[in-house]
Amino acid sequence: MKKINKVVLAFSGGLDTSVILKWLQDTYQCEVVTFTADIGQGEEVEPARAKAKQLGVKEIYIDDLREEFVRDFVFPMFRANTIYEGEYLLGTSIARPLIAKRQIEIARETGADAVSHGATGKGNDQVRFEMGYYALQPDIHVIAPWREWDLTSRETLLQYAEQHGIPVEMKKKAGSPYSMDANLLHISYEGRILEDPAAEPEESMWRWSVSPEKAPDEPEYLDIEFKRGDVVALNGVALSPASVLEKLNQLGGKHGIGRLDLVENRYVGMKSRGCYETPGGTILLRAHRAMESITLDREVAHLKDDLMPRYASLIYNGYWWSPERKMLQTMIDASQEKVNGWVRLKLYKGNVIVVGRDSQTDSLFDPTIATFEDDAGAYNQGDAAGFIKLNALRMRIAANAGKKHKK
Repeated sequence: MKKINKVVLAFSGGLDTSVILKWLQDTYQCEVVTFTADIGQGEEVEPARAKAKQLGVKEIYIDDLREEFVRDFVFPMFRANTIYEGEYLLGTSIARPLIAKRQIEIARETGADAVSHGATGKGNDQVRFEMGYYALQPDIHVIAPWREWDLTSRETLLQYAEQHGIPVEMKKKAGSPYSMDANLLHISYEGRILEDPAAEPEESMWRWSVSPEKAPDEPEYLDIEFKRGDVVALNGVALSPASVLEKLNQLGGKHGIGRLDLVENRYVGMKSRGCYETPGGTILLRAHRAMESITLDREVAHLKDDLMPRYASLIYNGYWWSPERKMLQTMIDASQEKVNGWVRLKLYKGNVIVVGRDSQTDSLFDPTIATFEDDAGAYNQGDAAGFIKLNALRMRIAANAGKKHKK
């Protein structure tokens, strides 16, 4: 075992990372620096400071990263209209590169020679964290306790905590809790009844949204303003990136928007069933596509759609810091230069309905050409005949060749 002097631990203060903290101290006989990121998970982060102090930690970092998270990670991802396997808005995936980045920065600030995380050996997060670590500091030593220790279940973690005097909240009345991850973009649920893909999720599981059945009977209209592909105002009120997502989450949750029940393909090879609430992201995706519909050239829009699944897989699989993701991002960002204007949405019982869109400066929609009424010669319909014949030429040749072959 390599001698470790100091390690930076991504620390939530929950059962897993509390046990990991103590395990690191005992197993590696090293100093542990804790890092807790506030990325909008909706829970108090200060209790993590008290827990770390109680376990003897001297260097404790608690950072508010909400604005950076939305501005530098969520918004760039949504410029590409990114979804994984047709449905998942990548709420967990997009948070990991930011956490990894800040961990490496803290390791440099404190002179640590290792970093550690609480991701299991079965999941995607171990890949995402560690790909980030190595991309940003190639010689960093990574400690992944779930791949090293012999603690294999929640019960063994609880036993370890009791034996070592680690205070934890005992949540055993209803069995093991769901495995959850939350940030400003989403909240995810895994485990318990969800391990049976045929079982419907319990209504009590959902935390951010009402069911569509219980959503208001009256629709709510929302105006979203874009500048270079990013939201800058809601209903005429300018907001920061984090404030935009907070407000969209509130509105989406109120109207039962953004629930998802998905069986996905993990990068490590297995299929996994999870449920997600992404109310603000669901609204944002629909609005952004509507804004692009009148401001992007057809071939640019189609090329973006062709490349999006590749871009989504890069984020899902942990390649945010890779050269290919950065290359794609440069292209995507260039496409957003003229994605400016506003979109009007109707929110109603789980639905996000686009009812209007306009761009005073960059719209490519020309009503004089698109009209079904008299266009005063703006478009010569006779031109279509040659266009169609040229595009059909290869099929006509193939059909004629087929006739000759039959003879």
